[in-house]
Amino acid sequence: MTEPNARDERTFVIVGASLAGAKAAETLRAEGFTGRVVLIGEEPEAPYERPPLSKGYLLGAEEREKAFVHDRSWYDEQRIELRTGARAEKLDPAAHTVTLAGGESVNYAKLLLTTGSVVRRLAVPGADLDGVHYLRRIEESDALREVVTEGARIVVIGGGWIGLEVAAARQRGAAVVLVELDSLPLRRVLGDEMAQVFADLHAAHGVDLRLSTGIREITGSEGRVASVLLDDDTAVPADAVVVGVGITPAVELARTAGLAVDNGVLVDESLRTGDPDIYAAGDVANAHNPLLGRRIRVEHWANALNGGPAAARSMLGQDVVFDRVPYFYSDQYDLGMEYSGYAQPGSYDRVVVRGDLAGREFVAFWLSDGRVLAGMNVNVWDVTDDIQRLVRSGAPVDPDRLADPGVPLSEL
Repeated sequence: MTEPNARDERTFVIVGASLAGAKAAETLRAEGFTGRVVLIGEEPEAPYERPPLSKGYLLGAEEREKAFVHDRSWYDEQRIELRTGARAEKLDPAAHTVTLAGGESVNYAKLLLTTGSVVRRLAVPGADLDGVHYLRRIEESDALREVVTEGARIVVIGGGWIGLEVAAARQRGAAVVLVELDSLPLRRVLGDEMAQVFADLHAAHGVDLRLSTGIREITGSEGRVASVLLDDDTAVPADAVVVGVGITPAVELARTAGLAVDNGVLVDESLRTGDPDIYAAGDVANAHNPLLGRRIRVEHWANALNGGPAAARSMLGQDVVFDRVPYFYSDQYDLGMEYSGYAQPGSYDRVVVRGDLAGREFVAFWLSDGRVLAGMNVNVWDVTDDIQRLVRSGAPVDPDRLADPGVPLSEL
């Protein structure tokens, strides 16, 4: 460790041993950086990917090890100092130091924040009972695997992507009740027509959907969950409750350091903060996207996968413009989907469907003034590149040709 306040010109520090952090460290070495790389993570585990936690691993279809970005030995081989179980408590941009819990100070020349997000906690009586689960970390998926079993009564609170993917564990034989405040799951993300597809999917697989319904209380017996009291006074028996009501960016370290924060750490198209030696990527970064002409904070896997390497190259002084089309995917029962683009509620005036909507084999497009803002392919594959080209072009398209499966997307 260097002397306090002595800036180390060859040390790059990454705070957040996440997918974005691990890929940034990997890219630094791949791009020829030979200096010291320190990757600091609060969790005891090596960096891992989060999608398996609510998909393959939770369902028992994948091994735990598949979630990890690299084996621990890889970090040693690459001379990356992986510091797990280490919480960064203070960032001092003037001194170029990060202070860890316990008082150790690490100096840096460049620093990358990949601190990710934290789950929103449920604020109702009984939310602290045993048997109330959240799903953000791998140990939480470990715990859920033990309870989402044949005959278990599971109440899922929240009809977002995590809530629906957990509800899809219905196929492991659990009895699942999904509680959602809105009239349809995912309605604020997809709009009524596409949200109905997912509501029908889960209903068809036996999930009990309680829509336009809130939670009044979680009741328990001897300190453990027994039921969930809905706002219509209905008591739903529960062996476990899974809360999926959203996440918030983990910005406290950046905020206390004086960096600009607004729904994430504010960064430019090069993923650089207002401090020329500090960068941010992944869930925590609210970045200017030149393609969209606005700031956007993306909470999905692909943003971490691609943002970490982009930030690493930016740290190395390369000319970086991070303007990727936002992308995410989900697997639920026999439905696989990919979504490319960005279509806020109210930003589009039309949804065009190509294919078999009732058979759940189609592509949906969100349009504004004839321009494709986003596209979602459901059980239709090898079209993502074409959809992203349509989004990126910003060119108006003929909606009738767009809806016609006989017209190749590449011709549009």
